[in-house]
Amino acid sequence: MQQFKGIRNIHFIGIGGSGMIGIATILHKKGFTISGSDILKTKELDKLAMSGVAINYSHKSENVNHKDLIVLSSAIDSANVEVVSAKKKNIPIVPRAEMLSGILRGYQGIAVAGSHGKTTTTSLIAHIFNQALLSPTYVIGGKILSSEGNSRLGDGKFFIFEADESDKSFLSFYPDSSVITNIDDDHLEAYNGDIDKLKEAFIDFTDNIPFFGYVVANVDDLNTREILKEIKRRVITFGQSKKSDIVISEIKYFFDYVDFKVSINDTNKDHKLRLSLQGKHNIYNAVAAVAVAIEEGISIRTIRSALKSFSGVERRLERFNLTIKNKEVTHIDDYGHHPKEIEQVIFSLRKHFKRKKVLMIFQPHRYSRTKMLFNDFISILSMVDKLILLPIYAASEKEIKGISSNKMMQKLNELNGNDFCNLTNHKNVNSIIEEQIDKYDVVITQGAGSVSMVSKGLIEKWMR
Repeated sequence: MQQFKGIRNIHFIGIGGSGMIGIATILHKKGFTISGSDILKTKELDKLAMSGVAINYSHKSENVNHKDLIVLSSAIDSANVEVVSAKKKNIPIVPRAEMLSGILRGYQGIAVAGSHGKTTTTSLIAHIFNQALLSPTYVIGGKILSSEGNSRLGDGKFFIFEADESDKSFLSFYPDSSVITNIDDDHLEAYNGDIDKLKEAFIDFTDNIPFFGYVVANVDDLNTREILKEIKRRVITFGQSKKSDIVISEIKYFFDYVDFKVSINDTNKDHKLRLSLQGKHNIYNAVAAVAVAIEEGISIRTIRSALKSFSGVERRLERFNLTIKNKEVTHIDDYGHHPKEIEQVIFSLRKHFKRKKVLMIFQPHRYSRTKMLFNDFISILSMVDKLILLPIYAASEKEIKGISSNKMMQKLNELNGNDFCNLTNHKNVNSIIEEQIDKYDVVITQGAGSVSMVSKGLIEKWMR
């Protein structure tokens, strides 16, 4: 890689992050000497270590010795001992997004941006391109269930990746084309709490696309629709709106898949498709991927086959069959942590598991999000049959006085009855589930924090 001339030894601080580990894997396969540090030991890092990457499970100043470059996770504080040591040694430090932007040079980049659905949409595009034998390179924020991980170094010209708006890092990228899945009031702390500033950032992001590139946009999403006239590049719209370039219609929900039709205005042709995922939101994710695939010349036959064979992404409506105290239960594990994401999950469950009783274990993520969207959370969480709340996952934020899971529980029980919601900790959640499971058919663990450990505990104990 000519742009990395003189750089051989690269150290990743916070290497275990989903975006970090993918970049580290690709650079290792390209022949760079990679090392990294993190405080949490995972199977993914164990696998990376087995491939020859030096992993340290603690942060020490000596970890950066003899390094040419440091790649820094956005989760790492500037006071980190390795960051401080690297600065003293005058070792260049670059954010994760800047490193990914550097790798992109020489590829035809396809960036997936948006408040919700980035990981699934990126995974679907990568899967379709793989099925078309285009051998793409990709970096994804979650693990594709049918693959070995969240990244791949391919032989082809395409580089498919997520572009994250949460810290404005997507403005570091200059892709050839982009998808905007939607724009919502999440991560507004980076935009002074102003969604108009977030929308302006998306416009700036599309300005980074070359004049010959294109933007695929969800016209059914109000905030996305409002910026379309400001986008200076060619836009391909999709949605149920009849004004879309690709119109979605005839949606039918089944137990473990959805059928739908897309009408392509350019060709005046209709195509019936089947997606082996649940939920209306995943139809939108799939059609965004379909739009990119069609634009890049992939046949509808290959697209149709790829959608059928796609097995999903880890922690995105991931399904397991459990037997809890002799009762057969469907367990769903999902990463969604914004009210609109949770609403889509519940909508999907109601469509695919008709007349089934749903018990949800939810962990609020960040004090700031819980405060800003408190009433939305109360409204959406009231839609399940039973709720178990875990304490708020701070994600490095300081506690906000008056904002807690206990306050959420009190409000939810006031609206839905005293037995609707329980507040507990990780240690006791399994016993509560066991006590009450006779009344419920679906158990869902919901959230972006450590609630995933509850799911793992259920699977280890009750997987049949």
